[in-house]
Amino acid sequence: MSDYLHFTRTGLPSEVLDLAQRDLAPLQHHEVRVAMRYSPINPADLNFIEGVYGKLAELPATPGHEGSGEVVEIGPDVESLAVGDLVIPLGGSGCWAQHLTLPEHKLAKLPAHIDLIQASMLRINPITAARLLEGYIDLEKGEWILQNAANSGVGRAVIQIAKARGHRTLNFVRRPELIDELKALGADVVLLDNDDSVAEAKAITHGDAPRLAGNAVGGDSAIRMMDVLAPEGTMVTYGAMSRRSLKVPNKFLIFKNLNLRGLWVTRWLEKASHTELQATLKPLAEMMCEGTLHLAVDEVVPLRDYRTAITKAMQDGRKGKIILDLRND
Repeated sequence: MSDYLHFTRTGLPSEVLDLAQRDLAPLQHHEVRVAMRYSPINPADLNFIEGVYGKLAELPATPGHEGSGEVVEIGPDVESLAVGDLVIPLGGSGCWAQHLTLPEHKLAKLPAHIDLIQASMLRINPITAARLLEGYIDLEKGEWILQNAANSGVGRAVIQIAKARGHRTLNFVRRPELIDELKALGADVVLLDNDDSVAEAKAITHGDAPRLAGNAVGGDSAIRMMDVLAPEGTMVTYGAMSRRSLKVPNKFLIFKNLNLRGLWVTRWLEKASHTELQATLKPLAEMMCEGTLHLAVDEVVPLRDYRTAITKAMQDGRKGKIILDLRND
């Protein structure tokens, strides 16, 4: 028997989620059984349970868009994986379970010495950050990248990946206590996300204005970044933390000819070839192994205490992700 979380109706996660058990069916052909170790609680997971995510659940459903685990059994035709390999699932949901069964092409093999807690957060935020940095314009070393919500999981990944690639980051945050913390992580400049910082940001990047911005907030914050961007610059929106629509002043389209793009990493993962996936995942996994890419964790909570974990994940002021510990007690 294997424990897993599921919901039969959408709603408040702490109310509609239940812990259940299921039998494990025999493996077929290219199927792989993974003993899941850890899985983070992401905003996308909560939205999925609430029924407001970009892809609606087919009920009953098991949430959990990312996680890490170890291969414990393989089907008779599996060629790319072996028992004992460390892996992450590449798509869909279902990671809030002690065991996951997937076709081998839906799993990515990890380095044997990677930290599985860190690896459980590899699929969403680091890949989003990497796609932001490499999927829209060709950045040269020393260029500025502008972003808001710089203390978010994606924002922290952008800072570390950009630093490793020789780019500079100009970061907007809402709270002053985050400034020194993000500078210690490798951020070049951290400013408060308000109207007063626009002039300061322009002065800092004078003559070398950023051509790329990552927007996770929307509303007034996005307008401020459009003001700082260079003419013909690109702003990539991948989140909407303010829950306010993106309203674009005409002058930024007419006089600056800005490019507005969107990024949903789930869609990219669905369409990416195996070669593209490996080209993105491998360097990120290596950075995790080296300690040059480290994602913040607030607390690791046992699966049986999932209601406590959900409550903490929905609170402000956390120092990182809440991680579900899926290992057998």
